Amino acid sequence: MRLDEYVDIEQNKRAKRRRLAKNRSYDIVEYLDDFQDRFESTVQGDSLYGGVSPSIFVGTSNYPHVSTGVLSPVGHNDDVSQFITSDTWYNEDISISDVFERRASLLNSTTTRPVTNVAETWDGDGFLGTQREIAIADHPVTVEIGLVNRPNIDFDVNPADVSTPVGPRARAESATLSENPHVPRAVEKTISDDDWNAEGAITYLYRRDFDIYDINTILSAGALGRTDQRRLVPTRWSITAVDDVIGRYLRGRIRTNQDINSVEIHRESFLGNAFWVILAPGEWEYELVEMKAPGSIWNPKPEAGTAITTDWEGREGRTKYVSETAGAYHAARLGVLEHLAQRGRRAKALILRHISADYWAPVGVWQVRETVRDTFDDTPAISETMHEAIDGVCEHLPISSARLHRASTIAAGRQATFDTFT
Repeated sequence: MRLDEYVDIEQNKRAKRRRLAKNRSYDIVEYLDDFQDRFESTVQGDSLYGGVSPSIFVGTSNYPHVSTGVLSPVGHNDDVSQFITSDTWYNEDISISDVFERRASLLNSTTTRPVTNVAETWDGDGFLGTQREIAIADHPVTVEIGLVNRPNIDFDVNPADVSTPVGPRARAESATLSENPHVPRAVEKTISDDDWNAEGAITYLYRRDFDIYDINTILSAGALGRTDQRRLVPTRWSITAVDDVIGRYLRGRIRTNQDINSVEIHRESFLGNAFWVILAPGEWEYELVEMKAPGSIWNPKPEAGTAITTDWEGREGRTKYVSETAGAYHAARLGVLEHLAQRGRRAKALILRHISADYWAPVGVWQVRETVRDTFDDTPAISETMHEAIDGVCEHLPISSARLHRASTIAAGRQATFDTFT
């Protein structure tokens, strides 16, 4: 099978997305105006808002004194599930505008709290106690929130908001449950065990088929870890932490597995991001190479040309912080490791991510995780050698093979590393 036969570039669809993107700002402004109308019709008196809350949000600003909030879809109590970030969004094939509309519908009722000593304050702090119950419940719960002021509907999103952009915010003075939520037994076990560290609890929930999105919400609320070490974890950090912990667990599982049999090329695209995953026989080694189109949100200067960032790890993982590709590194790695664990095999993995100008606003690393997961749903292209696979994929990338070899650790070392398979 030739590579150009395997790949559908979908030029017409890309052109259509570029035309739609020109109107993006107007759509969002109109939706925020609609939110204001729905809020005014929902609020009771001057300050009390009642609604169904599917999740929480913990910010990073002013850490360790952070803004922590309860998320509620205003005027959408009958269909709250669509507002919860999950793999369902990918399966629905939603657009960037869809993501922003859903985020713009979520009122973030916030207060400021120190991140430490969370377990000691759950009983005495009604807001944090309610927030924890929302996070650990197995379904959205009804809450009543006492607001200090009207929502701020300035929907300001920038490249720093790579994990979970949020919508309108309002200061809250109280939050009270209107029902008794049901908490899964496995979650109750992790909370009641005073000596279970957070990493072990995360792995325990994952092994019992808890959704990764639920796990990072529970972690964010400070409900995992040894009691004296439990703390609020900013949402962006909790997402990356859970991806990393589960990734390291899976890496240990595949370490002694047999190699895959050939060099495989997997591809998928979503929201202006194209992912090429090249797997080759050998011990675990992983690299994410990101190519950012000039004029995109990640590389705003058109004259700069395509920007490249990379991060790499060997058999034993990394010893330093992922500085170049941030949360996308761990989200993409998780998708590959899950696939290899399910197959009972091991491999080297090179992921090439092309971020086009169609990706006009950040929606969160969930789209990286889900797109990489989905690359493995179809039959891969098979290459005779790693050299052939890399050069073949480069024909569809905005950079030359020579430039990729200079930037990528795996591509640069392929002849020495893959002699056995070439």
